[in-house]
Amino acid sequence: MASVKTDTIRNLGIMAHIDAGKTTLTERMLFYMGFTHRIGEVDDGSTITDWMAQERDRGITITSAAVTCPFQKHHINIIDTPGHVDFTAEVERCLRVLDGAIAVFCAVGGVEPQSETVWHQAERYHIPRIVFVNKNDRVGADFYNVMQMMRDRLNSLPLALHIPIGAETEFRGMVDLVTMKALIWDDNSELEYRETSIPDDMLEEANRMREKLLETLSDFDDSILNLYLEGQPIPVEVLKQSIRKQTLALKVFPVFCGAALKNKGIQPVVQAVIDYLPSPHDVPAIQANKPDSNDTVLIKPDIKAPLSMLLFKVMISDGRKMHYLRLYSGKLEPPYKVFNPRTGQEERIGRLFRVLANKRERIETIGAGDIAAVIGLKNSVTGDTLCFPENPHFLESMVFPEPVIFVAIEPKSAADQAKLVQSLEALSEEDPTFRVRIDDETGQTIISGMGELHLEILAYRLLNEFRVQAKVGKPHVSHRESISVAVTHEETVSRMLAGESHYARVVLRVEPAERGAGFEFENTVPEIELPPKFVGAVEKGIRESLASGIQFGYQIVDLKVVLCGGSFQAENSQELDFEYAASLAFRNACEKASPVLLSPIMAVEVATPEEFLGDVIGSLQIRDGDILGIHARKQIQYVSASVPLSNMFGYSTDLRSTTQGRATFTMSLSHFDIDKKTMKDLSLE
Repeated sequence: MASVKTDTIRNLGIMAHIDAGKTTLTERMLFYMGFTHRIGEVDDGSTITDWMAQERDRGITITSAAVTCPFQKHHINIIDTPGHVDFTAEVERCLRVLDGAIAVFCAVGGVEPQSETVWHQAERYHIPRIVFVNKNDRVGADFYNVMQMMRDRLNSLPLALHIPIGAETEFRGMVDLVTMKALIWDDNSELEYRETSIPDDMLEEANRMREKLLETLSDFDDSILNLYLEGQPIPVEVLKQSIRKQTLALKVFPVFCGAALKNKGIQPVVQAVIDYLPSPHDVPAIQANKPDSNDTVLIKPDIKAPLSMLLFKVMISDGRKMHYLRLYSGKLEPPYKVFNPRTGQEERIGRLFRVLANKRERIETIGAGDIAAVIGLKNSVTGDTLCFPENPHFLESMVFPEPVIFVAIEPKSAADQAKLVQSLEALSEEDPTFRVRIDDETGQTIISGMGELHLEILAYRLLNEFRVQAKVGKPHVSHRESISVAVTHEETVSRMLAGESHYARVVLRVEPAERGAGFEFENTVPEIELPPKFVGAVEKGIRESLASGIQFGYQIVDLKVVLCGGSFQAENSQELDFEYAASLAFRNACEKASPVLLSPIMAVEVATPEEFLGDVIGSLQIRDGDILGIHARKQIQYVSASVPLSNMFGYSTDLRSTTQGRATFTMSLSHFDIDKKTMKDLSLE
């Protein structure tokens, strides 16, 4: 199979808040493009992209699924991403390799918390977006309110290309403001619609919104401005070109509407992907760094350029490791020999595949701009760059958040130990936010993740998918440690080891820093008193000590360490001596610096019917939550609060019970801070 022309490729992500309808929209797009012959439904577990057992059982997307399909001489790579905050890393790594995205908003809920999160993630990668306002057939649907929320909460400029005809149970189609035609869906049809003239009762609103569309484009496009001022008709193709140009420049975000579950509004969105979202040729060249230097090189989507690709996902498929990759330049063809500049090793790819959710299709080659999967890589992980050895470089890697919750897991028998270790290694390769460590004191295996649901899914996969017989403990919070006062400490190491004298002396000052500042090292010792190699050893010793904690073994954060004194002996001092002395000095200084325990504080938003508002506020306050604000949208009250994570275990069950199952909540990490209750419980205060 020949590689696809780069300008016909669309690398597209579907992103939104949980339950906004991403997967429902994706399944109907696949059906309309001819990829499937039957529409997959979330409710009956027949979806293509939600293929994992847990995804179908729970009705949510857990892992990003990629599907490749041809449409109108174009090559569409669609990635359906999770909406639950516990799986934000899945969204992050997919957005890193996408060129465009569809943001799905619920016409009732509007711009919800996770919608904001993924929107800002897309902004960070400069990804053009179109918006699909879904569920216009639901009670409380308000298309115009969603537009206003985009302005207020996302600080973005929505550009309505469609407006709904009817609302709630009366929703039957939309007015296309580009062609000024009405698109009507009959309830008894599956995906068919008819194009007709705009209904009389919609004509005034359609003309008003058309004027607004032209005025907005005129602010950015002089050709549209001139035609508009002269009262000249603006050809559809000219209008589309202008919309595409401003969309790619991230100045406007075209907005469409529909009801995906009722199959309304799907075709215009698919067409908009081709009309308004970028091909790899439309995306600016990306910058890569050369190894061992400050030199950079521009990577352009040219099939004749040197090979450059990024691994963005690892998945265990049929017991074999499969890597997903985005090819930024060049061409990948047999023999599949590539170079990993991180490891300094050459690797050989065994096979190359087109990705079809949990299925795959063997291909021989892909070209610049395309997405595919490979089998055979042994030492490459998520975020690695692969290239040719004669042109080594690093593409910008991905940074993932630190886990905030952990559980202990242990095999039921000695025979299960090896299987547990292998399974945990496989899962940690798949998921960059899943961490595994052995507790030094208890010898237990500790697994860490982004939330209760995240760990619950991982434990389920261990027990059912990997068939590991193991016992899983209750979840615990992953704290951080810091200090509250400044302390100066001197440490001298003078000892005999294997008949040799060893000497190092360091003076460190530890100072508390602002929350979220991390770690800072400063050296004030003149080079004549302490050579640079020993200063580097001191910093290394301190950095290695950050991971082990002051009192409870948690990571140490938010402090500054100043090397303000030191001495060495030419005959007896080595770098390892200064690493050891620095480690001792650092720990002793921190122990005297009034250590504090920092707990993860979560940003919580609860959506509840007004009748349960008092109960919801009371339940958050009982959990030591600070109520930050309350605002209403239609008949729903939204309560924002910050709550220590340790107090949020079991909240989902309690909330359902309190509100008769009618309230929902989202939770994401806000920051780490002193939790006085936890410190008191641990006798630290």
